[in-house]
Parts: sequence; structure tokens; C-alpha cells
Amino acid sequence: MPAAPAVIPADPKLWRKGFLDLRPSVVPCPDLTAQSWASVHEKCVDFLDRWAEEAAGLGWTTLDLFGVHRHVGLIRFDYCGGVVMSGDKVSAITASRIAFVNTAHYRDTPGRPSGAVPIWLFGR
Repeated sequence: MPAAPAVIPADPKLWRKGFLDLRPSVVPCPDLTAQSWASVHEKCVDFLDRWAEEAAGLGWTTLDLFGVHRHVGLIRFDYCGGVVMSGDKVSAITASRIAFVNTAHYRDTPGRPSGAVPIWLFGR
């Protein structure tokens, strides 16, 4: 049986430190192209600047926002956090929903598997 995933605090300072260690020119995991990663990186930095404190206050976790499958990255989108899956900027956030320009991501979607890692820990 695999070990239970470590609890990763919902801390915007840790999110920023972990995420900003990633370079926009270096794709961190599978299912991202250089172009799509540059866009996702830009949108994630915007999220960290504008929404991170509010998201943490609403109970969003590190994996809810920045999670990816520990072995195959974004290929298994059912493991992924909302912010890393979208190429759009966040336009609103509530306790259960992040709205983007044309889509939304819902927290606590039934059937979402566990076993993700933050994108900045992929491959480590």
C-alpha cells in the first residue's frame, strides 16, 4: 500500500517560494509544451499576486491549486489543481469554485483521487 501523501500547508508564502523556483522557460512535467507552460506560469504568478491570500483564507489547499500527478504530471488531469490546469487568469474565487475567463474549477469534486504533489515537487 502506498504511503499516505504528506500534508502540505495552505500557505501563500510557501506557494510563492515553491512556484517561483520554477522557470517559465523550463517545462516542469509531462503534458505541457514550452508555449503552454509559459502561459500557465504567467497565470500562476498572477494568481499568487492577486488571489493567494484569499484562496488560503477560503480553505483552498496547495494540491487543490497546484497539484499534479506524482508520476505523469498533467497527463492525469483528474489529479491536478485548478490553477495549473488553466491557461486563463483567475477572475473570481469562492470557497468551492475558482472562475476563469471561460471555465471553472470546483474544489472537492467527488471521485478526485489522492496522490498528487505540488507541481514544484514533480520528479523529486
